[in-house]
Amino acid sequence: MDQEKLENLREEYKSASLSENSTKGDPIKQFEVWFNEAQEANVPGHNAMMLATATNDGRPSARVVLLKGVNEYGFMFYTNYLSRKGKEITKNPVGALTFFWPSMERQIRIEGTIEKLSKEQSDKYFHSRPKDSQIGAVVSPQSQEIESRDVLEKKWSELTEEYTDKEVPKPSFWGGYILKPRMIEFWQGRPSRLHDRIAYKKIDNKNWKKVRLAP
Repeated sequence: MDQEKLENLREEYKSASLSENSTKGDPIKQFEVWFNEAQEANVPGHNAMMLATATNDGRPSARVVLLKGVNEYGFMFYTNYLSRKGKEITKNPVGALTFFWPSMERQIRIEGTIEKLSKEQSDKYFHSRPKDSQIGAVVSPQSQEIESRDVLEKKWSELTEEYTDKEVPKPSFWGGYILKPRMIEFWQGRPSRLHDRIAYKKIDNKNWKKVRLAP
């Protein structure tokens, strides 16, 4: 890698601005405004978000997951409870999400606590997925070491045949989570690196404090 070329990478941000007056009083509603604008602009993978979790002793890990729902309480995603992130959430139920839409020069950072969704909600979503995806969730011991890909493909073929005319039962180790935010920050790229950053900090169960952060 050419270090000098890397150091000299530059990009000028000038597509939009962000102010205290232009943002909603509720950060979830502000998120919905930006998310809908990203969707209308056909931003690739606009529901992809970086999920960061950590062990009890503070060792972090991060990966991209897909946003599958948002409401007044928080942001929802689904995964294997026995995966690395699932195990970390069980022992240390806090996390952070990051959305980044380069074409819109926008980033959203979210921090909060993580809880499991109800079994009923997880069941409903699981059975809304394509059958191939359902079988894939059953087959994969996510994050665990496996002997080879052949192990997965053989099991997938067996279950595909088994459930040809039957419903795939949701495995007990798979389901949804909701991240309930305590902080949400909206970042809008601006010229000269004087970016706009508007952050919301939760001050009680219903109310948020909105502040501007230096770039």
